[in-house]
Amino acid sequence: MDERAANTTSIRVLVADDQALVRGGFVALLNAQDGIEVVGEAGNGEQAVRMTRALHPDVVLMDIRMPVLDGLCATRMIAEDPQLAEVRVVVLTTFELDEYVFEAMRSGATGFLVKHTEPADLVRAVRVVAAGDALLSPGVTRRLIAEFSAHAKQPPPAALNELTDREREVMTLVAEGLTNAEIGERLFMSPATARTHVSRILTKLNARDRTQLVVLAYESGLVRPGWQ
Repeated sequence: MDERAANTTSIRVLVADDQALVRGGFVALLNAQDGIEVVGEAGNGEQAVRMTRALHPDVVLMDIRMPVLDGLCATRMIAEDPQLAEVRVVVLTTFELDEYVFEAMRSGATGFLVKHTEPADLVRAVRVVAAGDALLSPGVTRRLIAEFSAHAKQPPPAALNELTDREREVMTLVAEGLTNAEIGERLFMSPATARTHVSRILTKLNARDRTQLVVLAYESGLVRPGWQ
């Protein structure tokens, strides 16, 4: 495979962080990995949105607290742009239980990472998100959602009315952080069938990814904080 062909298969990443030292560390780490290419750096949310529209990266690593336009607003603008439907945003935060992280997930972020995460975990997260999977650390994500879902704006209860009973079951298990294979095992169906159910739920609820289904499951009351 020639170099040009190899580049077409690279995961294209945009790093947005107002701290040059932090941003530079992420860039150096990611550029050192096979199959990952940092295509741009942004120092604020406005730059992140503008560069995302120009470059169409696969993954945006988005700091929440940035000048000019914060990462929360920038994430929402990217998620709401139909031309950027394939872009996945991972928000970066200093603390796991950051009140803005849940709002970022509601706004369209695929997941979140704490800035002190291990380098190998950061690289893995980029690959997982680029592959179309949800970046969910089930324990941390459920704890975060349980902590802040009571303070979020509630969607209309009718949001789940179009789901079948089986789809509701599947969505509940997605909210537990189960993979398609684990859902299939729990409900005595094949992973492919579980994947089909998840795909239909995403379409019916107009959700970007599995992370959004987790948020909707809690917000709608389909799953309650503390449930197993």
